[in-house]
Amino acid sequence: MTHTSPGYSVTLRVGLTPGERTATDLASAVAAAGASVTALDVTESTPQLLVVDVTCDTTDENHAERIRESLDSAGGYDVRKVSDRTFLMHLGGKLSVEPKVELRTRDDLSRAYTPGVARVCLAIAANPEDARRLTVKRNTVAVVTDGTAVLGLGDIGPAAALPVMEGKAALFKQFANVDAWPVCLDTKDTEEIIGIVKALAPVYGGVNLEDISAPRCFEIERRLRDELDIPVFHDDQHGTAIVVLAALINALRVVGKKIEDARIVISGVGAAGHAIIHLLGAQGARDIVGCGRTGAIHRGESYADEHRQWIAERTNPRGLTGSLAEVLVGADVFIGVSGPNILDAEEVSRMAPDAIVFALANPDPEIPPAEAAQHAAVVATGRSDFPNQINNVLAFPGLFRGLLDASAREISTELLVAAAQAIADSVSADELNSSYIVPSVFDAAVAPAVAEAVRHTVDAQRAVVSSAGRRSGTA
Repeated sequence: MTHTSPGYSVTLRVGLTPGERTATDLASAVAAAGASVTALDVTESTPQLLVVDVTCDTTDENHAERIRESLDSAGGYDVRKVSDRTFLMHLGGKLSVEPKVELRTRDDLSRAYTPGVARVCLAIAANPEDARRLTVKRNTVAVVTDGTAVLGLGDIGPAAALPVMEGKAALFKQFANVDAWPVCLDTKDTEEIIGIVKALAPVYGGVNLEDISAPRCFEIERRLRDELDIPVFHDDQHGTAIVVLAALINALRVVGKKIEDARIVISGVGAAGHAIIHLLGAQGARDIVGCGRTGAIHRGESYADEHRQWIAERTNPRGLTGSLAEVLVGADVFIGVSGPNILDAEEVSRMAPDAIVFALANPDPEIPPAEAAQHAAVVATGRSDFPNQINNVLAFPGLFRGLLDASAREISTELLVAAAQAIADSVSADELNSSYIVPSVFDAAVAPAVAEAVRHTVDAQRAVVSSAGRRSGTA
């Protein structure tokens, strides 16, 4: 079934002749053409003319034209203009830079700029660590991409990726008051990307890698983590893994199973799948099978891709082989980070009782959620128009808020697990049910809870290091 979506929202400006057509007639005609009417506003009214703006959600880019044609054929409607509300939102971009200090007098300029700013520059030159305290570095994240793996669109290039990175930066600000800025790089060369990000690093307190294709994303993240003194986070990997783990913690609570006993099948062994496998293992999962396009990853096969080889050596303890459908038989959990429509209801029915299905491919999941729900006890997707949306915005704003507040320099697996647990715990026992395993992305309590968990973990790790150093010094 095709759904209307706010992502395809339009406003039609329509002229009517009073006595021939009414605003109610217009709303009914637009609805009959398959749209979901969300607003009706009269912009002009005279005895001879009524002009109405009808706002509606449609199903795709061509639906608005079909609505226009339907109104034209009905007669009595003069469609004057059709405005795409998504494109209107993006006109001129979604970000701006505003000063945090007032610059109204010469005194203000003398302190914010020359000559007073020179004193601050010299203080940082004498003690570079002061940059975290005296500049935007303390609250600024670079959102870095090369545009090679943007949403489900693939390699569309850095300029076309910019609207997504702008949106990411807006989410950082909205949910965690983190100042983030898009850094879209016109190169696919791994060494060049690493070099550019290192050169930019003095401005930023953290780096969020975004929409960089595998396997280059693994090397870029690894090198930058090794060579920078600020946290580097690949959201497509670890942000997805955090929210998947949070959702699975609560889904297992709903069905009364334990992660160490659950048989888990993951479809998709790219960046997200690899990170999910790693984090679920850290949480105690012992029976995970990863599946690529050719079926189960297992020890009996050699893989040229080192990341698939890593999966083969650390998963599939029972040595299962065969297709996704074959290894899914008897499984407790299915997690899909692959592609659309690769499962059907019959295959889900062969899973264990009280099965959990996370079909996260976007925009079209691995199985339509209504089909999965015929046999699964808990179903989640990556979409906003179904229950249990597994969305990275639950993780990355609060995660970076905590990292910046703690002046963290690195990101550990323990920290990622703590963030996931904080998200899971944001759903109280009274709220938890099969249709509500993760909090709303608009729950204002989530980002602070994640930030606090991150700060606590960073502080605890520092205390361990400090204690070990003191013991070593004493010895």
